[in-house]
Amino acid sequence: MTTVTDSRLSDSGAGARRGGPSPVMAAPALVFFGVFALVPLVGVVALSFVYWDGISEMTWAGLANWSDVLTDPATLNAIWLSVQVIVFSWLVQTPISLLLGVFVAGRGRYRALLGVLYFLPMLLSSAAIAIAFKALLDPNFGMSLAFGAESLAKDWLGDESLALYVVVFVIAWQFVPFHTLLYQAGVRQIPASLYEAAQLDGAGTIRQFFHITLPQLRYTIITSSTLMTVGSLTYFDLVFVLTGGGPGDATRMLPLHMYLTGFSSDEMGKASTLAVLLVVTGLALALGLSRWASFRRGSQLEGA
Repeated sequence: MTTVTDSRLSDSGAGARRGGPSPVMAAPALVFFGVFALVPLVGVVALSFVYWDGISEMTWAGLANWSDVLTDPATLNAIWLSVQVIVFSWLVQTPISLLLGVFVAGRGRYRALLGVLYFLPMLLSSAAIAIAFKALLDPNFGMSLAFGAESLAKDWLGDESLALYVVVFVIAWQFVPFHTLLYQAGVRQIPASLYEAAQLDGAGTIRQFFHITLPQLRYTIITSSTLMTVGSLTYFDLVFVLTGGGPGDATRMLPLHMYLTGFSSDEMGKASTLAVLLVVTGLALALGLSRWASFRRGSQLEGA
């Protein structure tokens, strides 16, 4: 009897192993990732140690590219501009996305319709958005003529004190819908019983928002902030079409600085160094936010 039982257990274990996911199933994804991500990354790292204009023969540079890039005032300015875009984008997009996400998560046909309208900017390409806003912000025939307001007849993209903030506004206009969708999904995962209990205790809408909605959305906020922060390091096409990095270097952020260094100045080695710097910065930000979120989760569990 024991032998029969043991054989059945071994057969069921073998069946579970056969029915479970096999490492072979991940092979196509790993090959795809290796060919299109790891191999180019290794190539870029190698190029950061050579002098190359994209055409002639490569020559060994050692750490000269890194030294030049990290001490170049243009690079330091690009890094500072990227930091400002990260901070301002988060400060602008997060509260707007959060409030819109909570609003469209409610019941009602008009909210569903507004949710669709809010999402429309995500369907447009960055280049198309940049061209549209460039026309709207033109001081000669843009918003000033459309609305008949002389106060809008400013050189929004030609003023060094305004250009960066205009870029942040256009970026927010494009990406707020995506983060709104994240918060909408997060709000709909909150148990309705929490709000029902709060209503029975006499809590109003504002107290429910701060004591139920926000705490329940903490991990959604972390996810959205991670995507927003790392994504701020990839804004190239919109800025390139909208301002070209100008006026002067007022909007020449790190991704655009990398492109102009490589394809306008023909310094592929330095451009590759900037690319590696971008990758390392993005990974550091993503891992830092992830570790911070894990630390917060662990602290809350210990407190519980």
